[in-house]
Amino acid sequence: MKIPKRIEPLVEEGLVDAVICQLMSGKEALVYVVRCGRSIRCAKVYKETSRYYFSQDQNYSDGRPIRSNRYWRAMQRKRHVGRITREEAWQNTEVDTLCQLAAAGVRVPKYRGFFEGVLLMELITDRHGSIAPRLSELTLTKTQARAYHDFLIGQVVRMLCAGVVHGDLSEYNVLIGKRGPVVIDFPQAILAAGNHCAQQIFKRDVANITTYLSRFAPELAETDYGSEIWSLYQRGKLHLGVHLTGQAVEKTRPVNLDSVLSAIKTAYRKEMAWQRYQQERFTGRYRPF
Repeated sequence: MKIPKRIEPLVEEGLVDAVICQLMSGKEALVYVVRCGRSIRCAKVYKETSRYYFSQDQNYSDGRPIRSNRYWRAMQRKRHVGRITREEAWQNTEVDTLCQLAAAGVRVPKYRGFFEGVLLMELITDRHGSIAPRLSELTLTKTQARAYHDFLIGQVVRMLCAGVVHGDLSEYNVLIGKRGPVVIDFPQAILAAGNHCAQQIFKRDVANITTYLSRFAPELAETDYGSEIWSLYQRGKLHLGVHLTGQAVEKTRPVNLDSVLSAIKTAYRKEMAWQRYQQERFTGRYRPF
């Protein structure tokens, strides 16, 4: 196969020896199967910023660490330099997340290098040595669906314990390799503690997986692991060995109306006192002791 222009620098540097075929084309990248010495890997070639658009970009980038004020200002620009800087930020997020999650024990493709906007990773294969299919491409038995669901719930718990939310988890971002499910695609990953939409995005990730697998195991549709896991996370009780039931029990208690009204009255008196103080200072009638 002819070497794509974006992969040419990797060939010149000796990181890639040959491009075997194109594996897939997504909204943000093209993925190729490449040969690196004796190893067969995949190369994710990110598209230029102008060619794709992540919906609700601010919801994902909120809370991400910024290298410097200069870097932040560059990202805000509407011109070419701003687009390039935002593109680099998305790419760096995937690289950093892959390494972080691998260290946390999450089953993700092994990181092999990043050069000139091309991410080299392990090629996930099935037990026959063929390229691993996506979860969306399989017809499952009820037992398989329950097993995959249990495993993926464990993976999202492990990710959340590491402070990460996938951000776009679905049957299309899970490969079924020879050892089981492998989670892929992390450019939209977010920090659970720093993003104001983290809870909403996390619950959506869990719901996506549950909804799909409930096609094969209908009883999964009655579960609510997203709410249960997030509640444990918020209360500081989430850990890798936590027992999950799939049911979120909301603890409620009667509202003490007298206490609420008292707090409102206290706040009102303080506000009126502050306004009188400001008015007296403005009119010159205020005399400090």
